[in-house]
Amino acid sequence: MKTITDDLDLIGANGRKASRKLSKLSGSTKDRALIRVADELKAREKEILSANVLDYDAGRRKGLQDSSLDRLLLTTERLETIAAGVRRIAAMPDPLAETFDARMLPNGLRAGKRRVPLGVIGAIYESRPNITVDIATLCLKSGNAVILRGGREAFNSNYALAGLIRDSVAAAGMPEDAVQFVSSTDRSLVGKLLKMKDFIDLIIPRGGAELVRRVASEATMPAITGGVGVCHTYIDSRADVEMAVAIVHNAKVSRPYVCNALDTVLVHSKIAPTYLPRLATEWAKADVEMHCDRRAISILGQSKGLNVTSATDEDWGKEFLSLTAAIKIVDSMDEALYHITNYGSGHTEAIVTEDYSAAERFLDEVDSGVVLVNASTRFNDGGQFGLGAEVAISTNKMHARGPIGLKELTSYKWTVRGTGQVRD
Repeated sequence: MKTITDDLDLIGANGRKASRKLSKLSGSTKDRALIRVADELKAREKEILSANVLDYDAGRRKGLQDSSLDRLLLTTERLETIAAGVRRIAAMPDPLAETFDARMLPNGLRAGKRRVPLGVIGAIYESRPNITVDIATLCLKSGNAVILRGGREAFNSNYALAGLIRDSVAAAGMPEDAVQFVSSTDRSLVGKLLKMKDFIDLIIPRGGAELVRRVASEATMPAITGGVGVCHTYIDSRADVEMAVAIVHNAKVSRPYVCNALDTVLVHSKIAPTYLPRLATEWAKADVEMHCDRRAISILGQSKGLNVTSATDEDWGKEFLSLTAAIKIVDSMDEALYHITNYGSGHTEAIVTEDYSAAERFLDEVDSGVVLVNASTRFNDGGQFGLGAEVAISTNKMHARGPIGLKELTSYKWTVRGTGQVRD
């Protein structure tokens, strides 16, 4: 791997130059590079995991929370999952080969839209080395150059992964600087990145609310500044109880430290006396802490073995990122919708119901990037939606919403073919 520089002006110029070359490459060349990345993740597994051990041990000594350590950790199984995601991206159609909205105009002009790359993507992220691979490979496939700035907690892991990707890209005949990694952990460089509008076409933060707010405030180029996930599941009066227990358990327990994990359960009062004890029993096995409103506590009582405490106003609208969830009983869907409107973040909302009209109303009225019926909030994921992976999950409405995959990393240009037409 050639030297990785921290000269941001040089990085920006190199990224712009690489993006022009990328836009002209064939889909087969890009796919060849991605397959090589996937192969190298296996071939260089020992190197990557050794780098990750340095980060994980340092994080543990610093007292990082369990949620941060979980996001930081790489294992053989997780590397295999990452590599499988890269192969899925390679197998997907080249988005730049697509022309859409084609039409013949009354004057005989043939007009349509053709997908084009955005150019240079900047990514600022914290504690999750898998993001290095996800973002880099999605950008490469969509014809974009990328500048990566990972957090200091995962520095060794990110450095090793970025080097692997750059080596793979160069070996496949692509410009090595299509993927660049800022190897300095100096926080002041983040501020400079956010001012590089002449080089960076889109900036994507992946991290906590503080990072997202800073990017929203300081970025001089377009930015994806959503992503904080306050996720609700509403248990309707006509829900299947066993299904509702399984869905909510999965949404909270499968990976409690990620943005699509459930935070608040809204339960209709008619089903609450049956549903809540069953959910509480299941959650007790996983040591989930339940922050319950007064009515929920009155149902659960003083049952032994349950981790139940009284909810406070701060629990509503909180992204817990832990084995903690808030529980509220409501008397109608109107009340549930009102709560979601006031406390949701526009990330992921779900309903469990056997009532078709209730499901359709929920889909129609909930204003969120992803709305689900009878499914776990954990499905809000680029891989699960067939995108291969995602660079982020956006709660914005411009220009993309929900998981951002290949097509969301493109814009388009109008192409018009004529036979000599002139305008009156």
